[in-house]
Amino acid sequence: MRAMLLRLTRQDITMLPLEQDLKYLLRSWFDVGFLELRRITWNFTSAALMEKLIAYEAVHMIQSWDDLKNRLDSDRRCFAYFHPKMPEEPLIFVEVALVSGLAGNVQMLLDEEAPLQDPETADTAIFYSISNAQKGLSGISFGNFLIKRVVTELSGEFKGLKTFSTLSPIPGFIEWLENIFSDDCNGLLNVSDRHTLNEAMGSVKARQNRLSSFFSEHAWTEDESLNAKLKPILLRTVAHYLVVEKNKNDKAIDPVAHFHLTNGAVVERLNWLGDTSNKGLKQSAGIMINYVYDLATIDINHEAYADGGKITASSDILSLL
Repeated sequence: MRAMLLRLTRQDITMLPLEQDLKYLLRSWFDVGFLELRRITWNFTSAALMEKLIAYEAVHMIQSWDDLKNRLDSDRRCFAYFHPKMPEEPLIFVEVALVSGLAGNVQMLLDEEAPLQDPETADTAIFYSISNAQKGLSGISFGNFLIKRVVTELSGEFKGLKTFSTLSPIPGFIEWLENIFSDDCNGLLNVSDRHTLNEAMGSVKARQNRLSSFFSEHAWTEDESLNAKLKPILLRTVAHYLVVEKNKNDKAIDPVAHFHLTNGAVVERLNWLGDTSNKGLKQSAGIMINYVYDLATIDINHEAYADGGKITASSDILSLL
């Protein structure tokens, strides 16, 4: 019912009070204290439930059963929250890769041909996908509890894990950059930057002379000379977008950044061409980011962001600004 109301309120605001009443009710019914954390495995999870994971995956589409099997292999983990009254309906789930060092490319991370890593030798857990499964529970947050619970589970299972990090998309970057390109009130792009971007679009003939059209195409990623010119501009502007740009509530404007910063994460490292899928190029010119969860500073970072909008970033990120 609430999922239907969320659609209806876009055209009819008189439905909003009813939608808000249902949200309040569902928030109490789906309190995290009632939820069960379960690990999803290839051998012990029903096919019906795994089909739902394929359907609900919202970050990196699951291409096939082989792709799903790879994501559930011995060097991977998948955890989901369930409500006791909905035992076969995941509410939210997270996919984790156990690796050595920070991962910077999602295609390599999801490569079905890549050799298995012994999870006992891994020092880093990479959270590469978090998907909300129920539209009717939109705005009722479980993600922060899920990550912390999974960190606890993994820490208990693998004593060698020292780093807990995401490999995250930056979904609003190109749309924001296009607005800056057309009307740069802050002078973020200088004359040289604009010349480089215009020249790049001309070389690939972007449709309607739009940055979003240009970066959505794969052609520019294969031109090493063009890459070398665009890389410093894009890394500097995406760092500004993530760390400096704020909304009216003094919070990060990127929704994924806001989610992880609210949880106490650190803006750690940008990864050039970390996601060269159509979606990755369209959203962020293929750039991905690692948000690191330092267990010793999570609470401090969370309070600094929640109370004053302070974003904790690594020296590498700050050096780009």
